[in-house]
Amino acid sequence: MTKAKRLTRVLLALALSVVFSPVLCAQAQDVPPPGKSARIDAIKKSGTLRVAVLANAPWLVENTTGSGEHWSGPAWDLSKEWAKRLGVKLEPVLVSHETKVPVLAANQVDISVTPLAENAERNKVVDFVLYSNTSVCMFGRADNAKFAAAKSVDDLNSPDFTIAYFVGAGEEGWVKQRFPKAKLVGVVNSGATAPLEDVMARRADAAPINRIPYVPMSRKVKGLAVLPSANNCQDSTEKAQPVGAAIDKNQPEFLDWLRAVEKSIHAELVQSEQRVVDKMN
Repeated sequence: MTKAKRLTRVLLALALSVVFSPVLCAQAQDVPPPGKSARIDAIKKSGTLRVAVLANAPWLVENTTGSGEHWSGPAWDLSKEWAKRLGVKLEPVLVSHETKVPVLAANQVDISVTPLAENAERNKVVDFVLYSNTSVCMFGRADNAKFAAAKSVDDLNSPDFTIAYFVGAGEEGWVKQRFPKAKLVGVVNSGATAPLEDVMARRADAAPINRIPYVPMSRKVKGLAVLPSANNCQDSTEKAQPVGAAIDKNQPEFLDWLRAVEKSIHAELVQSEQRVVDKMN
């Protein structure tokens, strides 16, 4: 085969991939036909998609005012999209922290849409449909010259910095691993979201906080700075952990379809999350 012919074939293959990839993507979003997924067949037969719910902002927000839609946020938006494409009604089933995963194996719900962080233990018993993540920010006083001079989280890993963390909190192990050169101070948590008091009293130069509660805290407490600084730390990848909905194991066709639908509206889900974060106070 000549070089010109090989090039022609490559270009033709690329052209076909451009033409057919949207078609294949659209086909993946199509509801599997009867007989392909026992779960989907059962949902359509009952006329109801049962989803486990437990508020966890910004992904799933409960409205307790008595007026307006009871649930909102990206997890709920995704649930509504699944129900709409299946042509069934959406039924929220309230769960607790103890039951939000076991309800799947017990077949009390079809999907647990209360936001779940993916981890190795959960991956043994459920499959995830991921749409977001949780991560950590490092905050300090804006008028702290050392913190203000830091350009990245890496810069805090220095003997010049004192970092406070809550003893027994989820960030403790990460802080010790992430900042081996810094001076670390473990403090007892008295119910606060983060070691804010230690930072404000200048006993520490920096402290960790989940990216979500940092936003309302920074609105209430003036004079804070954060790393990573881009997008107010909402794009942080520090201690990142995927977040999503979950289904019981061994439902490949159902899982593939759920993931395809999520992918098709992912940009809308990102915007939905941002709207919730913007309103947090």
